[in-house]
Amino acid sequence: MSVNFDVIITSNSEESFLRIFQDAFSEQDQLFLESYRTILVACYRNPGLSPALKANTQEMLAKTWLKKYRNSYENRISRRISRPPGTVADPIVSTIINARLKGLTANHIEQIKYAHRLSMSAENIQGLLLEEFLAEQLSDYGWYCCWGESIRHVDFCNIDGALLQVKNRSNSENSSSSRVRINQPIEKWYRVDARTGFYQWSYFNEKYNTDRFSEENFVIFVQRVLHGNPDALAVEANNPWQDLSDSSSQG
Repeated sequence: MSVNFDVIITSNSEESFLRIFQDAFSEQDQLFLESYRTILVACYRNPGLSPALKANTQEMLAKTWLKKYRNSYENRISRRISRPPGTVADPIVSTIINARLKGLTANHIEQIKYAHRLSMSAENIQGLLLEEFLAEQLSDYGWYCCWGESIRHVDFCNIDGALLQVKNRSNSENSSSSRVRINQPIEKWYRVDARTGFYQWSYFNEKYNTDRFSEENFVIFVQRVLHGNPDALAVEANNPWQDLSDSSSQG
């Protein structure tokens, strides 16, 4: 019979629940970090948000949770190699564009196709960049990133028990994500209001009496990450924009 978080939570006090994880981590020579404690306490106190993991024993479940957390952290966007799109472009899209903009050449259409695919690759890592930027900035205020979905529907947990869900844009949240907050104490923050284009960094700046949270600092962070790890953004080998970029930089 397998066990999950609900089983462990209902059959243990908070202290003994944490002890299960602490002992399991010790067996792997892993320190029981404050980030682990903070997130696991949030799991215990908000069981509806516990990750949907199963294992044969409590110890194996704890080790599975740690592995998922650490894999996500070690493969964060500043370190990971992103994969290019795994699908081929639909030719009808080019046909539609050329039917409306008849003066475009075949080369123009090809560039548009690859520019769109490149933009999609950038959009795919946008949330990961924001997550890591906030992980750096919020750590000074008792917040820990929930790498690897170590607690469901929550991106950051605070040592005071607060839960935070972050989005890049106000219109990027799906219905299931918004519904979960109805019965859960989860704060929501988004970087930019999609209707007005206004940034929402003041939420953190006013809360912590600082000016470190800003679009300018986020831009600097993004540039630093992509400079240090260009493979964070996947670029297809035959993308003409790569050749254009290479020739421009050499010139």
